[in-house]
Amino acid sequence: MNHYVVLWKAVRSSGFLLFPWGHCPWRGTGSLLDPKMKAFLEENTEVTSSGSLTPEIQLRLLTPRCKFWWERADLWPLRDPYWAIYWPGGQALSRYLLDNPDVVRGKSVLDIGSGCGATAIAAKMSGAFRILANDIDPIAGMAITLNCELNQLNPFPILIKNILDLEQDKWDLVVLGDMFYDEDLADSLLQWLKNCFETHRTQVLIGDPGRPQFSGHSIQHQLHKVAEYSLPEPTRQDNNGLTTSTVWQFQP
Repeated sequence: MNHYVVLWKAVRSSGFLLFPWGHCPWRGTGSLLDPKMKAFLEENTEVTSSGSLTPEIQLRLLTPRCKFWWERADLWPLRDPYWAIYWPGGQALSRYLLDNPDVVRGKSVLDIGSGCGATAIAAKMSGAFRILANDIDPIAGMAITLNCELNQLNPFPILIKNILDLEQDKWDLVVLGDMFYDEDLADSLLQWLKNCFETHRTQVLIGDPGRPQFSGHSIQHQLHKVAEYSLPEPTRQDNNGLTTSTVWQFQP
């Protein structure tokens, strides 16, 4: 476990990682995902496409058949593996992009809080021209690349940094799922998304299953519902009985 902790700290201390289009950052000579880390992720996750809204997408996730699902949380050697759960807001966004490929076809797409990378993968499958997946956890970046490979896709660039602290770039579409789980973060996201829209007229899609931090936030006055999905039973069980997940368009 010490090996994984040392590697994670080394990656984390680099601040951010931005990779050229079409290049897989976690493999090959000198890649940041060494064989031991790859083996660790493969050993402690399960490849699955069931129990979600997107059976077309295979993902490495933490499931009841994985050792660390049952182990004490403090035995996991890295930071909390939020990337190893396919959250319901991300499921709704991914389903929407797969069902409505014109939303992303030929466009540039930024996926904020990408986690397992499913929504970015759905954008790629639906014909997005340029994709950037963003997450603050370096291990999420490694998992995203493995998930790209599972779905026979060339890995896309991954930015490991709090993108809210960076100068905004121009994107045709910004997608974010399950990010309104904290009031302070929700306030920061709202301001960032407003600036993005006002500066670049960027389209913004948000996926959320109705968490109180989202449904009670002032952003509700600036949203238009575009799709609502009934969650599969396994996702309901894993998310305290939440039954639906909705895609919203942000219209400030």
